[in-house]
Amino acid sequence: MYFDKKSYSFLEELLITPSPVGYESGGQKVWRSYVAEYADRVENDAYGSVAGKLEVNSDVVTVMLEAHADEIGMVVQHVSDDGFVTLNRLGGSDSTIARAKRVYIHNKKGRVNGVIGNTAIHLQENKNGGGKQPAWKDIYVDIGVTSREEALKLIQIGDPATYTDEVDMLNDEIITARALDNRIGGFVIAQALKNLKNKRKSLKVNVLALNSVQEEIGGFGARMMSYRYMPDVALVTDVTHATDTPGINDKEHGTVKLGKGPSVQHGGANHPTLVSFIEEVAGRKKIDIQHEATGVRTGTDTDSIFYQRTGIPSALISLPLRYMHSPIETASLSDVKHLIELMTETVLAMEPDQTFSVL
Repeated sequence: MYFDKKSYSFLEELLITPSPVGYESGGQKVWRSYVAEYADRVENDAYGSVAGKLEVNSDVVTVMLEAHADEIGMVVQHVSDDGFVTLNRLGGSDSTIARAKRVYIHNKKGRVNGVIGNTAIHLQENKNGGGKQPAWKDIYVDIGVTSREEALKLIQIGDPATYTDEVDMLNDEIITARALDNRIGGFVIAQALKNLKNKRKSLKVNVLALNSVQEEIGGFGARMMSYRYMPDVALVTDVTHATDTPGINDKEHGTVKLGKGPSVQHGGANHPTLVSFIEEVAGRKKIDIQHEATGVRTGTDTDSIFYQRTGIPSALISLPLRYMHSPIETASLSDVKHLIELMTETVLAMEPDQTFSVL
């Protein structure tokens, strides 16, 4: 088993707690409660980003470990006269996979079960099934009522919705769940913080573990909190596309495989000297890593962090993920373990006056 029972229970609770972008408070309460056991202090901002701190000395540098807390989802846009619910997307939700899925609509008291309708193949004009990609305005949720009035007793416009929350293991190593992007990142930085507390005698820098909100719509939580704290260095983690499944052109998207270690990003917002430092740590500690090129943007919170004020040397270390932005996101716990180790060892390798410069 890759993690102890308490750690795995925390991961599972994170994954099943709905935290769609803009509505992250449920998952953030879970994360804050866990991290409070290992941090000297825990703080949050007005929008719900949460930071746990390990404080060594006010005169040494501060390293930030960052992940984002939100997931993609949907939101109630309209209710018809006969009680069917129209959704709109939160973040990068894919309407192609929405039909015939079970969903939860989250109201102020709990949740309402629903199913996204799908016309039986017998009644479709194209008897082969499929058809064009539906627009969100053409997708509806059946919550088992017969009128708008009845529906509005259960839900209201603006309630968020998520796909159902099962977590499964395909084998002893491969996990699949709805919100690995990026609740798994929150798990990684929490475990790294726990490791660093346990190795406190060897720790020479301050550590700030930040779980940010609203990455899926622009990286706003990371932007607010990195400006607030202005750490000296940032190690960011998010998921990246595993390209080892059928139909993906790795000449176009790079070669990243499940189970072959975390992926170190090169280019863009990634500070080259910090990236080299991470590679050296990985080599010395015999941690397998993969490599990706960032052409323009990383598409992660790294893009929101590195340019704050006078600049924060930042690097993205990614977890390979299959089937991103779907209810069946799939990852390797071996990669998760090695990512935690790499972040932990990179922080432990830093000196009290550590700097990173390209000149």
